[in-house]
Amino acid sequence: MNIVYAVLVLGILGAVFGLVLAVASKVFEVKTDPRLPEIIEALPGANCGGCGFAGCSDCASNILAGKAPVNACPVGGANSATKIAAIMGVESKETERMVAQVRCNGGTNAKKRYEYRGVKDCTAALKVGAGPLECAYGCLGFGSCVAACKFDAMHIGDNGTAEVDRDKCTNCMACAAACPRHLIISMPAASSVVVPCANKDKGVAAKAVCDVSCIACRLCEKNCPNGAITVVDNCAQIDYSKCTSCGICVTKCPRKLIVDLSGKVVANKPQ
Repeated sequence: MNIVYAVLVLGILGAVFGLVLAVASKVFEVKTDPRLPEIIEALPGANCGGCGFAGCSDCASNILAGKAPVNACPVGGANSATKIAAIMGVESKETERMVAQVRCNGGTNAKKRYEYRGVKDCTAALKVGAGPLECAYGCLGFGSCVAACKFDAMHIGDNGTAEVDRDKCTNCMACAAACPRHLIISMPAASSVVVPCANKDKGVAAKAVCDVSCIACRLCEKNCPNGAITVVDNCAQIDYSKCTSCGICVTKCPRKLIVDLSGKVVANKPQ
């Protein structure tokens, strides 16, 4: 009989505790907006941080709270934005597709201090002196950006510098965050003219460390019909809100530095 009583007592206690927990779960229940899981489902689930938030769930929460736009996710692009806009009951504005671009094409054209044989990581290479390149602004080519890219859009090219596969790039900019020399920028995918150099040294000094560096001659700036390219800190930069990819700067650059990625405009021979 003692066993029966013990079982009964345990059963009653279990039922009471279960009832208490059920009541507590209702009393202390955190109300969740049913749209949240729908927004999370509309996002790609990459958790890359390209939106500026700590993963897709955090991005979804901020969109729901009105702290981020429906097109906050650069990876999901227009497809995700359209779905989220429908969930939120707002209009989705069409956005221009952006891609990453590396501001260096030095590679084998850049002078080296020494041959680095350590860990294949750009940050690690910079800890050995000032790095293996004479150019203090050039791409080291050890693939920190490649390792950071979750979409197989970054590779080290034949000349030893990082290159972007525009078809695969989602503009999450994880590569930019991984680059210790801050060489990677975001630009419109529709634009094809680029200045792959970030050297801020004056002409003679820049020319001494790399055969394709910008020497701040300003010929591109003087000949651009739209005022889209200017020399800032001894290096040409493009304002893509003004650039029409006409390619005039490509033909005028004496260093054959400025290139048209579409291949429609070919540079003159370097002087």
